[in-house]
Amino acid sequence: MKKVATRFAPSPTGPLHIGGVRTALFNWLFSKNHNGKFYLRVEDTDKERSKDEYKNQIIKSLEWIGINYDGDEYIQSKKINDHIKIANELLKNGYAYKCYCSNEEIEEQKKRAKQKKTPYIYNRKWRDKKESDAPKNVKPVIRFKSKIDGTSILKDLVQGNIEIDNNTIEDFIILRNDGTPTYNLSASVDDHLMNITHIIRGDDHKINTFKQIQIYEAMKWELPSFAHIPLIHTIEGKKLSKRDKASTLEDYFKIGIMPDALRNYLLRLGWSYKDKEIFTLDESIKLFNLEGIGKSPSKLDISRILSMNEYYIKNIDEDDLFDHLIEYCRLHKSEIRSEKKDKIKKSLTFLKNKAKTLEDIYNNGQYILLDKVNFNQDDLKLIDDRAKKVISDFNKQFNKVDLPTREILEPIVNGLIKSHNTNFKGVGQPLRIALTGSKFGPGIYDIIVSLGKEEVIKRLSNNILS
Repeated sequence: MKKVATRFAPSPTGPLHIGGVRTALFNWLFSKNHNGKFYLRVEDTDKERSKDEYKNQIIKSLEWIGINYDGDEYIQSKKINDHIKIANELLKNGYAYKCYCSNEEIEEQKKRAKQKKTPYIYNRKWRDKKESDAPKNVKPVIRFKSKIDGTSILKDLVQGNIEIDNNTIEDFIILRNDGTPTYNLSASVDDHLMNITHIIRGDDHKINTFKQIQIYEAMKWELPSFAHIPLIHTIEGKKLSKRDKASTLEDYFKIGIMPDALRNYLLRLGWSYKDKEIFTLDESIKLFNLEGIGKSPSKLDISRILSMNEYYIKNIDEDDLFDHLIEYCRLHKSEIRSEKKDKIKKSLTFLKNKAKTLEDIYNNGQYILLDKVNFNQDDLKLIDDRAKKVISDFNKQFNKVDLPTREILEPIVNGLIKSHNTNFKGVGQPLRIALTGSKFGPGIYDIIVSLGKEEVIKRLSNNILS
């Protein structure tokens, strides 16, 4: 039995789509579960749209989410000569033919099909014509001779048996009239050359699979196994597209989703194992199988992603959380200055309490990061004479404190509550506004401890509060 080998084959024509990430994940987990190989193939034959920046982004995205591939990237454009060689071999052996139809003829066929409300299928005009009938000065395309009669059955590892009438598969182009290969030819040749044993991809590829199987059979190559994953839909039940929010991996980077959280969510998006929801990386590899993949489309639920992310933020080691936060801020916010890092790190325990994303932690810690308090003008109006007196009295007592702790601060605050005949809010709110600029935020004791004595005194001495 051949060693299991899978691949992920994105085109570097745009940011990595979330559906592509899940496909990569399923391929990677399947290969790891079987102690096999997982390869990255960059399908860059579309020279006009393919860009190195997208290729690099794909590589970094896979690395970020924890998917590592074996060997170097397989670059499809470097194998074009191999693809052309196979096309000519198919032509020589009678499995393909030259088609001299003009663009106008093809467009007319498409127009008629549309009028009849039937799917367009090339009419096979040149399938059995002699070369001598070919028009002069016309560069032909090369078409594969698809089966016309009977049916074909695909034994799909997810969908079960899929049957199709052979006459619904057109004689598809394998070489364009400029001599360049098409997707179905290139993908088939590459999968063969790479010794891919299992092709796991979206179920929108089913018709391509039937075409590629015919190429395999014509070349007498050993067929890989196929598994077609249902597509990801929006919460409304529509096919997820690049136009939708949160459709690319970059969308999740920017709001501060943790890689482990997103990987866990995508694992559970269309796959299940008993009632288990949270999987470690080792558990994911050990338990993943194709039998657990459902046959119906999955709905991308942002609220579930945020919930999963909140779980990881709450439970991850705080040193690791801090590293993720630092990297997130470097890439998508502003880099945290070295003199602020220690205060942020010590404050993570409470900064993460109500956070669902790294962005939330960043926002919750703004009062620490800022050198000057930015007052919310509506909240500043709450600092009346009574509030100013509370702030002033607190500052006098706080100056005597050596090292602020909750145990030291509580008696001071309780004393102010009593002397000013108010409640905790009557003391806490003015102090929070004075120290952070807003009446909303972490608990007042956490704020004071995180800022430290020197910074608290500095902020409470602001002229605007006098």
